[in-house]
Amino acid sequence: MKSLLRLLLKTQHQQNCSIQAQTEKGMTLIELLIGTVMAFLILTPMLAFVVDMLNTDRREQVKANTEQDIQAAVDFIAQDLSQAIYIYDNIDINGGTRGTVAVTGIKSQLPPNDATKIPILVFWKRQQVKKSVPIDKTVKPNQCKDTANVDKCNDTYVLSLVAYYLFKDKENIWCQPSGVTCPARIARYEIRDGVRKPDPLATDINLPYYNVADTDPDTQQPDPAFNKDFDFTKPTENVTLAAGLIKDESGAKKPQILLNYIDHSSPGPTVIGNECKIPLGNPTAQIGASTQPIEEGTLKITDSTSSPPTNSFYACVDTARNLARVTIRGNSLRRLQTDANYDAKRSAFFPTASVQVQGLGARGK
Repeated sequence: MKSLLRLLLKTQHQQNCSIQAQTEKGMTLIELLIGTVMAFLILTPMLAFVVDMLNTDRREQVKANTEQDIQAAVDFIAQDLSQAIYIYDNIDINGGTRGTVAVTGIKSQLPPNDATKIPILVFWKRQQVKKSVPIDKTVKPNQCKDTANVDKCNDTYVLSLVAYYLFKDKENIWCQPSGVTCPARIARYEIRDGVRKPDPLATDINLPYYNVADTDPDTQQPDPAFNKDFDFTKPTENVTLAAGLIKDESGAKKPQILLNYIDHSSPGPTVIGNECKIPLGNPTAQIGASTQPIEEGTLKITDSTSSPPTNSFYACVDTARNLARVTIRGNSLRRLQTDANYDAKRSAFFPTASVQVQGLGARGK
């Protein structure tokens, strides 16, 4: 009896193993192909969505960075302009006719006198130089900052000529992606006077300045391009020293690059007429016995060498009121792609900022 039961159990176990072996088999080629196609159909849209999300995030990031950079540049220019005592308008810079008087313009007197580098905003300001004029004649200016001499020297002010340029050079090493012409840049030059001696003697050899050996060359001596014969009553004459520009191989001083990725699309966005006259309050000028409105061409300084101008960095200047309005337009897409010309449909990627400032100083004050 036990042997019979053992035989039945063994037979049943063998049958179960045989059935399980027959039912457990791999995927066929058709099933594998169908699974692959289904996975492709599901994953491809998901991958495209992820890539699009990453690209969108990248574009938004560069747009935000460009907006921040432009606002920082505008704030810097506003702070600089607030100290202006004389701001040059378009006729002063590029020449023309003011009333019936022909004006040559100062463009050729400015560094670096290069057609690809266009002066947009040019003004004079007073700059403070701390602890530079000795009240004790035993102390030399370059000793004023010594701890023992701090109380023996006074602060003073010197004149500085500041020029903001739109650079349209051919360099393509600073922008990415490279390979084609880079966008424009904004650069700043400053040519500064030196500390003048309040009580000059006939024996002094460096009038009207202190002797070179007694001064700090970086803060107390005039820049090589500064012209000590400049006179505010003739603001377009003796602006700089050409010899000084030649001596300094960088053109007076190496420019300070203020902002990159300025839009250089031509044509740019449509410009509304009287962009300067209206914001500046339709200024007028006394010409002879009559008062006449100042024309837009006198007020607006832009990259006039372009046809049409890109208007990506321009200034509106009312010299009589020492008032200036500055506008900057960036190009955030150029940080990601070479084909990034202005298009009204994607104008959000070409952020613009403006600031209007009246200089606190004035000639003779």
